[in-house]
Amino acid sequence: MRLLHTMLRVGDLERSLAFYTEVLGMTLLRRKDYPDGKFTLAFVGYQPESEGAVLELTHNWDTASYELGNAYGHIALEVDDAYAACEKIKQKGGRVVREAGPMKHGQTVIAFVEDPDGYKVELIQSNSRVD
Repeated sequence: MRLLHTMLRVGDLERSLAFYTEVLGMTLLRRKDYPDGKFTLAFVGYQPESEGAVLELTHNWDTASYELGNAYGHIALEVDDAYAACEKIKQKGGRVVREAGPMKHGQTVIAFVEDPDGYKVELIQSNSRVD
């Protein structure tokens, strides 16, 4: 068995695709409209689906926004330099909600950004993972 994808419901698919591809640097792997069901699925990631887990962005045509709830945590991405990644994300219009720095009670360097729908994305600096 292997993990295939994580699905997020998004209110504005084009805005979300711009964030994940232009701001976070993912690639749109595939996209398909389902007119009978009135929804679109778009899959984004850093590698082909055959090589690793990706994100499925689900846009229901009649829903503009969602309640995130309190059970959802975040998506985590490994980055070479969390400080530089935050600056690059801000330059591209992304929202950094926790600047890069050591995590509480540890040494791992992390940061958090937020996508257009309010989903949190954690950036974990690869060379600092000791916790």
